Amino acid sequence: MRSIKLFALLPLIMMVGTAATKPATPLAPIGGPAPVAEAQRPASSPPAVFPTSATLTKQDVDSWLDGMVPFALRRGDLAGAVIVVVKDGQVLTQRGFGYADAAKRTPVDPARTLFRPGSVSKLFTWTAVMQQVEAGKIDLDADVNTYLDFKIPLKNGKPVTMRQLMTHTAGFEEHGKLTMFDNPKFQISLGDLVKGGIPNRIYEAGSTPSYSNYGTALAGYIVERVSKMSFDDYVEQRIFQPLGMAQSTFRQPLPKAFAPWMATGYRQLSTGPYKFEIVGPSPAGGLSSTGADMAKFMIAHLNQGAGLMKPETARTMHDTPLTILPPLNRMELGFFETNINGRQVIGHLGDTQAFHTALHLFMKENVGIYMSFNATGEQASVGPVRRAIFEDFADRYLPGNEMPTTRVDAETSAEHARMLVGNWLNSRRAETNFYALASLLSQVKISVNAKGELILPAGRDLNGKPAKWVETSPFVWHNVDGHGRLAAKVVDGKVVRWSIDGISPFMVFDRAPASKSSAWIIPALYVSLGVLLVTLLQWPVSALIRRHYKTPLTLQRRSLRVYRGVRVAAGFVLALIAAWLVSMSTLKALPSYDPWLWFLQIAGLVILIGAALLAALNLRFVTREKRGWFRTLWAVLLLLAVLLPFYVAWTFGLIAMTVNY
Repeated sequence: MRSIKLFALLPLIMMVGTAATKPATPLAPIGGPAPVAEAQRPASSPPAVFPTSATLTKQDVDSWLDGMVPFALRRGDLAGAVIVVVKDGQVLTQRGFGYADAAKRTPVDPARTLFRPGSVSKLFTWTAVMQQVEAGKIDLDADVNTYLDFKIPLKNGKPVTMRQLMTHTAGFEEHGKLTMFDNPKFQISLGDLVKGGIPNRIYEAGSTPSYSNYGTALAGYIVERVSKMSFDDYVEQRIFQPLGMAQSTFRQPLPKAFAPWMATGYRQLSTGPYKFEIVGPSPAGGLSSTGADMAKFMIAHLNQGAGLMKPETARTMHDTPLTILPPLNRMELGFFETNINGRQVIGHLGDTQAFHTALHLFMKENVGIYMSFNATGEQASVGPVRRAIFEDFADRYLPGNEMPTTRVDAETSAEHARMLVGNWLNSRRAETNFYALASLLSQVKISVNAKGELILPAGRDLNGKPAKWVETSPFVWHNVDGHGRLAAKVVDGKVVRWSIDGISPFMVFDRAPASKSSAWIIPALYVSLGVLLVTLLQWPVSALIRRHYKTPLTLQRRSLRVYRGVRVAAGFVLALIAAWLVSMSTLKALPSYDPWLWFLQIAGLVILIGAALLAALNLRFVTREKRGWFRTLWAVLLLLAVLLPFYVAWTFGLIAMTVNY
């Protein structure tokens, strides 16, 4: 598994940019006019007038794809791709590019090659949920404990509802254990998985979007409970069979009948193949499917759920937005808005370690596009490629003008930009286990330039340069050179939250409190490490110098013990930090690592408490024996150098005494 820092940053690396790319950490998913509230979609509004475009025909789309995709695959160290476009209930084109298996030179066949859509799988889970809502077996606003044989704890007296699961606002912290692995021995039943690793709820229900694979798995288990069918059986009988999706399955490991058609995954094409990924919370990302089958799914949803649900149920699913941070894109019930060019678009994105997928439905134009890639590529190149295909497709065939003509005056805009300066925490985070360390390492920093313009290093255009933002209305910025908006929420004259279009439906950024701000913690940690290292190295160096000059260490026995003990403690603290760093870069989120995690936490608590006591005792002896101002100052620095790692470990879950993460 990635290092915890990369795990935390990858959603931004692959999602943030012109259109603020979409979620792409493993099993992360990843915008319209200015909808300020759900009611702002009046049926009587005059139809929008859009500029002329290229004709959306098979011939033109094929020519456009041929000119773009093969080069993008080669340039990005990508293996293969499948791209499907549907229009007016028919497949307009379905294309395979590159290799399903590079070693065997097997080309991608859009009708037969299976890809792993990652979190696009969630749309099937949410479709199943809506079928059960339609059948009267699930109430969107009822306590989910009504349907469970175990309990999801209340948060401030409030339960979780199915609507909150579908909009990622149940308040669950990030949970990664058993999310993805390649050894079937770690696979457990869906029921055991959702019962055995309930994440803590860190937000008030309905208040904060925080993307949750666990929440989707829980919804899949509820489908099992109310339908009295396994999730795999349910999807096969109620979704795949009615739509004729014969080349699709949620079953893991892959059944023998499907195995010959499975595309090989790659981190990078040049580094060789990646093993088949088993997704623990299967309803959140376990699907294997072909481009042709996904076309059938898109057509069904574009046609008001035909073959799956009643039109009124489909409308509820597709057009019941939750507004958290207007006017940015919003969550629907399972789908999320990916509006572009002033058009109503809903969709989903998905990423495993090796496969990366996007599905977008232009609802009023009755057009859908699906793409999936079987490699991440050099420097996660698949993210920009995926985004470029969607944006260029929309600009070529379904254009429109997103950029308002209004502007906030320069002085006011500069003042507003300065209000965003600082460090910000991603709402998709953990707080009660060691995954919380990611919220220290991956804080997003906003600054302003000399002109008072926003600088968001994580938000980059397709050219790799930071996006340029212009404020078009108070606390709403548009990307000058592309798609996407950034908006901020102001409370009592202070900016407390912001996000950008591509991730706003399921992730926002809240200001990091001073107690958790990496702006001072990271530099202070470097200083602490330096003090600890110098203290440790000074011990043998000074001993050698004394031996050379035949000068004894003139300390009383007790003082000598403390002198030596505090240096040993410094070494143990450094060793503990090194152990955590190595563990973060090599850890796999599997039960087999639990003993090591328990050891790190227990040993960490003992080492940090012991080191703090010894450092405090050392300071006491140094001051009492009046060893001079420099030794006194160093003893103070040493005590602080020990206390800071203790503070970080306590604050960011390194001694939380849990293996539920």
